[in-house]
Amino acid sequence: MQITGKRIYLRPFQIADANQKLAFHIANKAFFEGYSMEREARFYTIEEQQTLILRLEDFAANDVEYYYGIFLKDTEELIGTINLFSILRESLQSAFVGYFLDKAHNGNGYATEAVQLIVDFGFDILGLHRIEAGVMPRNERSKQVLLKAGFHLEGLAIQNVRINGTWEDHQVLAIINPED
Repeated sequence: MQITGKRIYLRPFQIADANQKLAFHIANKAFFEGYSMEREARFYTIEEQQTLILRLEDFAANDVEYYYGIFLKDTEELIGTINLFSILRESLQSAFVGYFLDKAHNGNGYATEAVQLIVDFGFDILGLHRIEAGVMPRNERSKQVLLKAGFHLEGLAIQNVRINGTWEDHQVLAIINPED
């Protein structure tokens, strides 16, 4: 399912996207390493990207995770990734959102637009009640993306995520479905 915005669109990755996805991750490796989980060397291979794309198709089919590429509408260039993950149903109806945007495209509002699109998808299509995000306190730009997209700050999760061998605190932000 493609989700279209004003300047970007989101869509699930296909096997044909593996080369472009790999190039995106390689080009941004140093930029992302400061804020993301550690990646093994095999992550940066075409075979692993193809395997991940197939796994993500299964995750979406089983309502576990929805992982999309962020593409520019005018050029169809891949400029980022965004996902709803750790989806919980039953009485929770919640998920987490995560995203990565190409360093060269930061500061143009693309991440905010992508977050707004995935939140609308989560609420309107998936029927979620709550979407949560965690942001390292020093990542002010990412926090601003979420605040502009309607999230509110809830607190601090101490030593929440291991990044580059260190347990990092994360500010917790969330948005609640206004229809609930």
